[in-house]
Amino acid sequence: MNRAGMIVIALAVTTATTHAQAEGEANNTGSTMFTHSVAQKPATASHLSNTTLLPGLIRETLENNPEIRAAQQERTAAQQRIAPAEALDDPMLEAGVINAPLASSPFNREDMTMKMIGLSQRLPFPGKRGLRKEVASKDAQAIEYGYQETVNRVVHDLKTAYFDLGLTLEMIQLVEKNRQTLEYFLRIAEERYQVGQGSQADVLKAQTQVSRMLDRLLGLEREQPVFEAELIRALGRGTQIEALSPALLHLQETPLIIEVLQQEAMTQRPQLLALQSLIARNEKSVDLARRAYYPDLDVRFSYGQRDSMLDGNRRDDMVSMTVAVNLPVWRGNKIEPRILEAQALRDQIASLYQAQSNEVTARLRQQIAMAEQSLKSVKLYQTTILPQARLTVESALTAYQVGRIDFLTLLDNQMTVFDYETNRITAIANYNKALAEIDWLVGKKHAH
Repeated sequence: MNRAGMIVIALAVTTATTHAQAEGEANNTGSTMFTHSVAQKPATASHLSNTTLLPGLIRETLENNPEIRAAQQERTAAQQRIAPAEALDDPMLEAGVINAPLASSPFNREDMTMKMIGLSQRLPFPGKRGLRKEVASKDAQAIEYGYQETVNRVVHDLKTAYFDLGLTLEMIQLVEKNRQTLEYFLRIAEERYQVGQGSQADVLKAQTQVSRMLDRLLGLEREQPVFEAELIRALGRGTQIEALSPALLHLQETPLIIEVLQQEAMTQRPQLLALQSLIARNEKSVDLARRAYYPDLDVRFSYGQRDSMLDGNRRDDMVSMTVAVNLPVWRGNKIEPRILEAQALRDQIASLYQAQSNEVTARLRQQIAMAEQSLKSVKLYQTTILPQARLTVESALTAYQVGRIDFLTLLDNQMTVFDYETNRITAIANYNKALAEIDWLVGKKHAH
């Protein structure tokens, strides 16, 4: 199998809320539950001015990513192999002396002595050159699709890292806001303990929760460089030239119909189209192998120059033309095994195509289910669960300040809100990553 087949098989084993609304959702979490909360840092304006938008990163990736450039160069090389595949072999030029006697003055002693120059050319049996060109063309087409698959895969990796980094940064903000709220609760617990209305256990419990948030921040800060490194790799940067600050996570609802997406995948996924090209290529290879039963022709033309005889009489020059053919007699151990090899490779690619088609369909179903479930979760958190949980915390805070509930209940309610907020933004990130995976599976094109 040539390089085109190996490349595509490797690919096969390996292949609408606005930004302002998302910002409003982020600002509605944590500290906005209480008028007492510590004011959040004025990061929104600076975040907007320093936001790294995904379309700009995709353009940079298409221009600078070395994997994409390598695939581009392989595509160019494959296109240059088409014309030579159809070309004739180089003609052979020969020169020499024919029928020269060993005696002195050989050129005018014998009539058949001559100085000869000849030209010969091998001519493949009709149809062989055309088949060779078609095989090379299908190879180049498969590599073209392999290039497009590489582009889509790299963009998918970029999107995944982008959303992971965005989720990490928003989680850092959420944890920081929750820590500030818990510190506010801690101050309340300390004040009540000092006047004898609270217990030391309440203070210790609040301190423990604040420490948990600090530990969570440390974990997120460890994750942040990992996703930044993935982004830098996808962008093709050697180092991080500037800070990467993804836009706030938001939802942009997209209709997901399995039948439509499956049809799109079958007709435009580069990985599957490359396999189709290789199936056609190996069909041509089978035909070409069968043409080995037919001989090629060697056509030779030569011109012989003869000197005058010893008595001065002139001898005429001579021309010769011959045609030779090879005899394809070694069929059992040469031609037929090559035919069987080509048929086996054709059947292998056909089976691989079916396997990849099934995998694409299965993964589409998985990602659609993931996206739909994430979307339902986000809507449920935003419209029902979070508003109720925030009201519960506000009510619990009022009740605790007048001594109607214990401090542990207040902390549990606040941590529940924190967990719901975490689940909400995680579901948004999962929804966006599922859409990125679906775009890759169906072969969505990205303009270079």
